[in-house]
Amino acid sequence: MKLYYAPGACSFAAHIALIESGLPFTAVAVDLKAKRTADGKDFLAISDKGSVPALQLDDGAVLTEVSAVLQYIADLAPGSALAPAHGTFARYRLAEWLNFIATEMHKTFGPLWNPAITEEAKAAVHKTLTRRFDYVAKRLAATKWLMGDVFTVADCYLYTMLVWTRFVKFDLAPWPVLQDYVARMAARPAVQQARAAESPKK
Repeated sequence: MKLYYAPGACSFAAHIALIESGLPFTAVAVDLKAKRTADGKDFLAISDKGSVPALQLDDGAVLTEVSAVLQYIADLAPGSALAPAHGTFARYRLAEWLNFIATEMHKTFGPLWNPAITEEAKAAVHKTLTRRFDYVAKRLAATKWLMGDVFTVADCYLYTMLVWTRFVKFDLAPWPVLQDYVARMAARPAVQQARAAESPKK
């Protein structure tokens, strides 16, 4: 398998999940502006969406959208416990978290990447994110991971969103429980390995 990623993008969640799974894969960086891969290929010929992550299987099929990619990775490595078994209520709870992160958090960050955003618009986005973080913090005040005591792909995705706060200057100080969660995630070997792979020392 090949994971097409861009440093700092949501593909970081898939990168972490793949390492956690123990599955063999190759990571290929993508220049999202030029739509070229690090090995010189036209990324649009691989994924016409032009966005990451894109997971290319050995048979050439390509899977996109981070929530789908995360679940696929987990299902390829059932022994990793990265996702509950299909048909269980816990599996639907995982889907609930992945959808919440994708629609209520991930997409909310969008305007903050626009350098032309007005202060008024930025304040509105911050207000929305505050409500979302309040909700997540309430959950994590009672459990180690989003799904309880078991680490899942939902944690890979949430952590990526929380890391984004550093880049858009959104302070997590009001949520010590989220700061503790970030530190807990950052200590995982898979997170450290993914970070090192995406930010190699010059």
